[in-house]
Amino acid sequence: MQQEVYQNVVRNIRAALGALELDKSLLLYQDSLTICEALENPVFRIAVFGPFNYGKSTLLNALLGQRTLPIDLIPTTGAAIHVKYGEELSAKITLNDGQVMSDRGTAILKQYAILDQDRRMRNDVAAVEVFCPHSFLQIGVEFLDLPGTNDREEQDNLVRNQLLTADLVVQVLDARKLMTLGERENLRDWLLDRGIETVVFAVNFMNLMDPDDQKEVSSRMRFVAESFRSNLPPGISNLYRVDALPALRARLKGDAAAAQTTGLPMFESALQSIVAFHQEKTTNWLPRLEAIATQISHSLTAKLQGVSSDLAVAEEKQANKIQLQQKAEKLIKQGFEGSVSDLQSKLYLPNLLKRYELEAIAALQQGQFRTWETQSFQPAMVQYQQEITSWVNKACEFFNHPHPGILTLKFPDPPSVTVPQTPSAPKSPKRPTAISGDTPLDWLLESPVGNTVARSAYYILNRIIEPNSSTPATPATPVNSPDLQTIYKKAAEDYLKRFSEGAFLTLRDYEEIAMPVMRFQTQKPSSEMLTKRHQIQFLQNVLEALTQDLQSLKEN
Repeated sequence: MQQEVYQNVVRNIRAALGALELDKSLLLYQDSLTICEALENPVFRIAVFGPFNYGKSTLLNALLGQRTLPIDLIPTTGAAIHVKYGEELSAKITLNDGQVMSDRGTAILKQYAILDQDRRMRNDVAAVEVFCPHSFLQIGVEFLDLPGTNDREEQDNLVRNQLLTADLVVQVLDARKLMTLGERENLRDWLLDRGIETVVFAVNFMNLMDPDDQKEVSSRMRFVAESFRSNLPPGISNLYRVDALPALRARLKGDAAAAQTTGLPMFESALQSIVAFHQEKTTNWLPRLEAIATQISHSLTAKLQGVSSDLAVAEEKQANKIQLQQKAEKLIKQGFEGSVSDLQSKLYLPNLLKRYELEAIAALQQGQFRTWETQSFQPAMVQYQQEITSWVNKACEFFNHPHPGILTLKFPDPPSVTVPQTPSAPKSPKRPTAISGDTPLDWLLESPVGNTVARSAYYILNRIIEPNSSTPATPATPVNSPDLQTIYKKAAEDYLKRFSEGAFLTLRDYEEIAMPVMRFQTQKPSSEMLTKRHQIQFLQNVLEALTQDLQSLKEN
């Protein structure tokens, strides 16, 4: 049950990392990922850390009973060395490019796991593993030998990150310079503030001090130990004196009595008790899980607030847009209906006759109807059409609707007027040609010259009587004839009536296809808004699940 809860915690922490989209260089991301990987690893890991040359590797070699790790005076550990169980002593180096090198013994460590001449770590090494046939390791324990912490930032970052994976931390102290400022800061920043409470202190180099000084150091150390409440089994101290180098020498010689005086057996026994008590990874991981979960929760809450704020802005923006569109819909619809109403009023036959009948009659009388229609009547009607269409254009543009087309009124064929002809006057009988006794005037009129003069005089007389007649031989009906006026009036009325009826039908049909574009469609949430809503829900779910899992760990 406990393991299942831890698996849920790991899953929810990973989900939170995905939801937060953190920069992978951030400490919160690195710490969270480290914790997840450590919880997924069933091995009980004991990390040994402290400043350079504090005897960390020597202490581990003493615990293992052989020279497993490099402990020369000049070369120092330049990588995190994982010491695991193996049937024979061997080492494996994994490089960043995936290349793996294995070798019996640990001579290869001097090439890949120590600092170079400039006291720098190699940057091409991904993992260093040592396999050792020790019974303590066989029960699922792994030692982690870490680089020193008082040299370079890159080494400090590596140590800080690896400490979070440890089930038990052994902080090695130098009795000659007990708890320096840097050590106290590391204790606070790297351990306490991150919820790492399963810690024991191993004080080295006490054998190099005078007895009086040893007593003073022991007193000071007890004060340090009592001020740090370690999460340890009942009856187990968090402070041990271990003379690392003498202990290693005693172990290599097989001298149990000499080893006893170094404090190593007591320290070893405490480690075994702690492992047995905490091996299931329960209470010792709860503080660091709470610490990292608190940071994640704060980040989740902050992101929730940010996304919620962005969503509120987007929703307000959409609401304002809807409100604007509603106002626009009302105004455009009113404008469209007003323009349609104006045109309907103009198309109403009595109004049409009142405005254009006389102009149409005059144009018919003058034979200029087509000119009047194209230059006066049609432009006036087109102006109303364009005004109606302009409102449709506005609606389509504002509401993003397909355009239904423009309004086009059809004009009837021009009227055909038949003018009745006035009956021709009876011709005068031809005067008999006088054989004799003709007067000189008769002779003149009958001569070729006389005939020409007579015809000219007749034409002039006819022009005086019918100035508008184009046919002098057959005078037309006078333009002010009551019958002709009735014919023109009827023709004009018929034209305007046909136009009115056709235009009303066209306008009605256009209204039916144009009215739908006068309405804005209720907008669905944008893809951005939907994404933010889903993101908020996901963040809330992850936050709630993480809180519930931590509560379950506390209850168990």
